[in-house]
Amino acid sequence: MTDPLSIREQVRWATRLLAVDPNGLGGIWIRARMRPTGLLRDLGPMRRITPNTSDEVLYGGLDLTSTLAAGRPVRSEGLLKHQSSRLCLSMAERAGRRLTARLSMALDQGRGPAIIALDEGIDDERLDPGLADRLAFHLDLNDLHGTKEDPPADMTGIEDAAMRLADVHAPDEILRQTVMLAGHLGIDSLRTPVLAIRAARAAAALAGRKSISEEDMTLAATLVLAPRALVLPGDEMPEQAETSKPEDNPAEQSRKQENDVPEDLLLEAVKAALPPGFLDQMVARNRVRAAKGARGAGAQKVGNRRGRPLPPRPGRLDASSRIDLIATLRQAAPWQTLRRQQTPDHPARVLIRPDDIRLKRFEEKSDRVLIFAVDASGSTALARLAEAKGAIELLLAEAYARRDHVALIAFRGAGAEILLPPTRSLVQAKRRLGSLPGGGGTPLAAGLEAAGRLAELVRSRGATPSVVLLTDGKANITHDGNADRPLAAQDAERFAKLLTQLDLPLAVIDTGNRPQPQAAQLARTLRAQYLPLPRADAYTMSRAVSEALQS
Repeated sequence: MTDPLSIREQVRWATRLLAVDPNGLGGIWIRARMRPTGLLRDLGPMRRITPNTSDEVLYGGLDLTSTLAAGRPVRSEGLLKHQSSRLCLSMAERAGRRLTARLSMALDQGRGPAIIALDEGIDDERLDPGLADRLAFHLDLNDLHGTKEDPPADMTGIEDAAMRLADVHAPDEILRQTVMLAGHLGIDSLRTPVLAIRAARAAAALAGRKSISEEDMTLAATLVLAPRALVLPGDEMPEQAETSKPEDNPAEQSRKQENDVPEDLLLEAVKAALPPGFLDQMVARNRVRAAKGARGAGAQKVGNRRGRPLPPRPGRLDASSRIDLIATLRQAAPWQTLRRQQTPDHPARVLIRPDDIRLKRFEEKSDRVLIFAVDASGSTALARLAEAKGAIELLLAEAYARRDHVALIAFRGAGAEILLPPTRSLVQAKRRLGSLPGGGGTPLAAGLEAAGRLAELVRSRGATPSVVLLTDGKANITHDGNADRPLAAQDAERFAKLLTQLDLPLAVIDTGNRPQPQAAQLARTLRAQYLPLPRADAYTMSRAVSEALQS
C-alpha cells in the first residue's frame, strides 16, 4: 500500500477534483483560523458572501440605484444563478440556518455554484451539519504549520478531464463496497458514499481512465470518508456473504473480480487518514450532536434592536419598531411611475405608501446562567468536596471568558442556600466558593427545589439557565428537614420530576469515590447527563461538565 497522503497533498487533490466536477462534489469545508491564501488562489476566482448575505444577493432582486435612475424596474442577477462560479462563505461557523438552507437547496438542485466554506470556529463552533453534509471535502488546516506559501497546485488537464467525466463508469461492485464501508465507519448519510463515488470518477477522469480503479477509490476514501468517520474501524472487516451463484458465467465472475477493490485496502486507507486524537474528536462530536441545537450560547430570540440581522418584514411603524429604509425603498421603487401618473403634483421625489414599509428584525442570543448546586454534606465533604470546588473554580473561569453568568447553591444540614446570585464577578464567585463549608446531612430535595426556583427566576428575566448538580445522590434529609432516609429519597425524586418540567440543560456529577446507584438514578429521573468520575481531579471534572453542557 502507498504511504498516506499528507494534509498538503490532500489539499492539492481536493482542489483538482473539485475543478473537474464542481457541481457534483458541492465544494470544500475548510477549518482554519488563518486564511488559506494558497488554497484560495488555486481554486480560482470566487464571489465572497458572509453570514448576513441577503436573499436579494443570492436570488437576484430589484437594483434600487438603477431603478431610481432609470425610472423603471431594473433587476439584478443573483449569485446562485452562476452555476460555473464559486462562492466563498467567510465565517461559515456563524452562518444561520436561513442562509445554509438556501445554499443546500441550490446544491441539491444541481444548479448552484460550488461552495468554499471558510470555518474559523473554535471547539464546538462549526459549519451547519446540513450544508457540511453536501460538501465533498472536509479539510482541517489548523495543524498545518509553516509560513512559507505552498507552490501552486498542478491544474493541467482539468478541462480535458471534465470533458471525459461523463464517460467514466462506476462498477456495481464498487458502489456496494463504498456504501458498506461508509456503514462500517458509522456514517449514516447516504450523500457521503455518493460524493465518494463522484470523487473517484473525477480522479479516474484526471488519469484518463474510463472506469474507477483501486487507486481512484482509495483516494476518494481518504478524502471523503475518513474526515466523516464516527467509529474507529476495527482491524478486520466483517466477512461478506458469497454473492456469486454456481450457475454464474465464468466470464461474468472474472469481470466482477476485476472490478472488485479489496475492502481491507480501503479500510487501511481510511485508518491511515484519520487524524491524531481521533477518539477525543469523536467523543466531542457526539456530545455536540446530542446537545439541543448546541451553539455554546443562550437561546435565540427575535427582536428589533440588536443582534444578527434577519430579513425585514412588512409592518406598521410605532414607538417600538425600526424602519428598514433600503428595504422600504426597494419595495416602493417599482411603483413610482404609476404613482407619479396618479399624483403628478406631489412634491416628494419618492412616493411611499403604508404597504411599502419594511421593519428591521434582529436575532440575538440571551445571556446564559450556569447554576451550580453543590452537595456540601458530610458524605461529600469527606470524599470529593475539595475536587468539586476546584472543578467549579475552573468552570467559573471558563464561564467568565464566555461572558456567562454563574450562580452557586449549596445544600447541607437541613436546607439549601443561594451563596451567590447570578453574577459575572469571578473574584466574588471564588470568594464565596472558598468559604463553602462542609458537613451535615444531605437535603437533596431542598437543593433541587432551590435550583429549580432560581432557574425559573433566571428565565423570567430573559436569560437561559443551565444546572450542574454535584452530589453522590445519598439523600437522608427530607424536604421538611427531618432525618428520614426513605422519605428523603422520595422527596428528592418528586422535586427532580418537577425540575425536568422546566426543560433545562442538566448535568449530574457523581462526586462519590465510586459510581453510586443513587446518583445514576437521579440523573435518569432528571433526564440529565450522568458523569461518574471516580478518582478524577478538578481539571478532568471541569472538562466533562463543559462537554456535557454544550448548549
